[in-house]
Amino acid sequence: MNCKLLAAGLVVMGGSLTAAAKSDPLRFNPENFTQQTLTMPDGSQVSYKAYEGIFYVTNVEDSTYQTLNIYVPDKMADRTRIPILLRTYIGGYAASTAKSPSASDATGRALKEGYVVCIPGSRGSNSTIERDGRTIYTGTAPNGLLDLKAAVRYLRYNDALIPGDAELIFTDGTSAGGAMSSLLGATGNSKDYDEYLKKMGAADARDDVYAAICYCPITDLNHADMEYEWLYGCTNTGVRHLDEAQIKISNELAAECPDYINSLKLTASDGTLLTADNYKDYIKSFLIESAHRALQEGCEIPDTIGFIFYQDKSGPMGGGPTGMRPKDGPRPQMGDDRQAPSFGPGARPRFNKTSDFVTGLDLDKYLGYVASVTPLKTPPAFDQMGVLIDTPSPENKVFGNTKGEAANFTDFSLRHRLNDPKASLDKEMVKRVAIMNPMNYIDSDKSTVAPNWYIRHGAKDRDTSFLVPINLATKLKNSGKNVDFALPWNRPHSGDYNLDDLFRWIETTLNK
Repeated sequence: MNCKLLAAGLVVMGGSLTAAAKSDPLRFNPENFTQQTLTMPDGSQVSYKAYEGIFYVTNVEDSTYQTLNIYVPDKMADRTRIPILLRTYIGGYAASTAKSPSASDATGRALKEGYVVCIPGSRGSNSTIERDGRTIYTGTAPNGLLDLKAAVRYLRYNDALIPGDAELIFTDGTSAGGAMSSLLGATGNSKDYDEYLKKMGAADARDDVYAAICYCPITDLNHADMEYEWLYGCTNTGVRHLDEAQIKISNELAAECPDYINSLKLTASDGTLLTADNYKDYIKSFLIESAHRALQEGCEIPDTIGFIFYQDKSGPMGGGPTGMRPKDGPRPQMGDDRQAPSFGPGARPRFNKTSDFVTGLDLDKYLGYVASVTPLKTPPAFDQMGVLIDTPSPENKVFGNTKGEAANFTDFSLRHRLNDPKASLDKEMVKRVAIMNPMNYIDSDKSTVAPNWYIRHGAKDRDTSFLVPINLATKLKNSGKNVDFALPWNRPHSGDYNLDDLFRWIETTLNK
C-alpha cells in the first residue's frame, strides 16, 4: 500500500532503522536507494527509487545471482493497493542476474502505471562458484525456482516496509522463465520446498502469489517430448526431413502420448471430456479463434496454410464477428491480442466481417507451415542426451549435478542412452522432476495455487508443442481459476508483447 512505508517510518526511523536492518539481514532498508529515471518509447520519463543488490537469503551460495532489485515509482498508481510485478529474465534454464527495468517490456510499463517492480536474480544451469579448487555448478534443479520462491518470501516478509502490496504479486516470465512463473503460481506454500528453503536461509513467510503471467512456458518437461512428437509427427517425412532413426524415436515417443492425455481427464469449456481422440480438434479450436481475431484486426492469412474460409456472396451472415464460431468445436474464451504481424505480400484479401470467416483447419497442413517457418527440434526435443546425439539440451544440464554433468530426466531417454529397457530414474531425480512441474500441483491440496493466470503461446511458436500451454490453461480452468489464455496469431517464441492487453487484464483482475 502507498501508506505502508510511511507507517513503518513512524515506528522505526533514522539510525534505529539502520540498526534493525543490521540485526536482521533479511530486513529491507527503505533508506538505501538511488534516484533513477527511465525514458519510455513515447519519450515520457518515469522517475523511481532503485533498491538494488539485496540478498534475499542468509546462506548465500552464489552472490552473483542470489540478489534482487526493487523499483518504486515516484508517482504511484491511484489506488489503495499497489501491485508488485515480479519479473524473471530466466531463459533456457540458465542463470539470470537481477536486472534493471526496461522501457520495452512489462517492467518499464509497470513503473509507468505506478506499480512496484521486483527483478530477482536466480541460479541456473550455467552458474558456478569455485570452492576448494573445484568448480561447483550451483544452479541444478530446483535451485532456480527456489531462488524465485525465496524472493517472493522476501517481499512478503518485508510487506510492512516495501511499498506495494505483497498480497498482489504478479509474476512474469518467458520461455523457461514462463515455466518458472507457472511454478511460482502453482506451488505456493508447498511443503515440498520447505527443507530446501530453510537450508538457504529464506525468510519465514508465505510464497504464494496473486497472479502468474506465463509467456510460452517451457514446462511439463517429463511429458514434453512425447507431446512434441504426437503433434508434429505428421511432418516427419515432409518438411521436417527426419532420417530413419529419428522417425523411429519420434514414433515411439508419440505412441506414449495418448495415455498421458487421457490420464489428465481434462474437459473443454462445454464439459466435453478431452481424450487423445478429440484433442487435436480442441487444439484446432484455439487456432481458429486466433485466426478469427487476426482477420478482425486486419491481418492477412494465405489460403495455403490450412485454414478453410467461407464466403457468403449473398450478403451479411448475421451477427457479425460475434457469430463467428468454428463449426467443429466450441469457441475458446481468449484474450484480446493486437499488433500481430501480417503475412505480407501474397496474402488473401483483408477480412470482411459481413461475408468472410474461418470454418475449419487442416491441422497437419498448418503444422507443416509452422515447421517451415522455424525448423522443428529433432527427437527427443528436450531430453535428447544420449538418445541419438550425445549433446545435452539446456534441460539435461539443469537436471545435472554439481559437477556439471548433465542427466536424463525421463525413463524413455535414460533407457535409450543405457540401452537397457528396464532402466529407470532414481528416486532423487524423480523428486526433482516432480517439483519442477506445475501440473503436479494445480488440482492437489499440496499448495496454494494463484487464483489468476495470463498465459500466451504464439500460434507459430514451435519451441514446445501446443499441448503444453493448452494443458496448463485447461487444467487451471477446470480447477476454477481465472485464466486468460490465447495463441496469438503469427507470433513466434517471445514474451512481454501486447502490453496494452496485458495491463488491461491486470487492472481488470485487480478490480474484480
